[in-house]
Amino acid sequence: MARSHSPVIGVIGGSGVYEIEGLENVHWKKAVSPFGEPSGDLCFGTLGDVQFVFLPRHDRGHRIPPSDINYPANIDVLKRAGVTDIISVSAVGSLNADLAPGTFVIVDQFIDRSFARRKSFFGPGLVGHVSMAHPVCARLGSHIEEAAHEAGIPHHLGGTYLVMEGPQFSSRAESELYRSWGCDVIGMTNMPEAKLAREAEMCFATVAMVTDFDCWHPDHDDVNVETIVKTLYENVHKARALIKALASKLATHEGPCAKGCQTALEYALITAPEARDPEMVRLLDAVAGRVLGK
Repeated sequence: MARSHSPVIGVIGGSGVYEIEGLENVHWKKAVSPFGEPSGDLCFGTLGDVQFVFLPRHDRGHRIPPSDINYPANIDVLKRAGVTDIISVSAVGSLNADLAPGTFVIVDQFIDRSFARRKSFFGPGLVGHVSMAHPVCARLGSHIEEAAHEAGIPHHLGGTYLVMEGPQFSSRAESELYRSWGCDVIGMTNMPEAKLAREAEMCFATVAMVTDFDCWHPDHDDVNVETIVKTLYENVHKARALIKALASKLATHEGPCAKGCQTALEYALITAPEARDPEMVRLLDAVAGRVLGK
């Protein structure tokens, strides 16, 4: 069934993003998923009339590298916690001269170059093919743009995010290649987050916080951790202001998303009901329960 209740906002991001002025009823709770250990405990709270759930992507203290994040477990526990809309906040490098450090890019497309991660909830015994033509929720993106404008944050609506495996940064040749493809920003974390959120029928939007110019820009130093961390701390304050401004814009939304995110699996399952692996059905009770019950 399509949701009929008020939204619950899930924020995936780094340490400190959840330390928002006005956030009340804050408590941490251990999350359990049949897909294994998520990145860490979930932080629950309310901001005005909106319920928030925060998940530190790399765990508190940034102890998990991008390739070792359990992306399926992260999305699964957010779904089980009642989250309807996911805001993914992540640090990125810029591949576009017009997107300087400090700019927030509200991404609308991805190119996935990761290769060492589980990218789907589905598999042998229960096959599903979900559309990724429009990988983010345009409704959420519009609200984020309004909130960024209200908070006075330099931002750009639309852009292509190249997801690399990492953990090393790009070579100069790679950086130039991705620029030739028309990519705007580069990072290591938003895939398969976006794919899994789509499979879980959750609205998903990315706020890509530019920290550097990768290594292609002739007038800027090559990317390094010191530069990234300095700009990242500055961006965290902006991210908190953005989320606070976003709360009131999402509070009034009721019912299904006009973009159809909550029905992404409607025609995605291809395995006949009688041929489905019962263990796969069990694992997917939260993610795909709406369609598995049909």
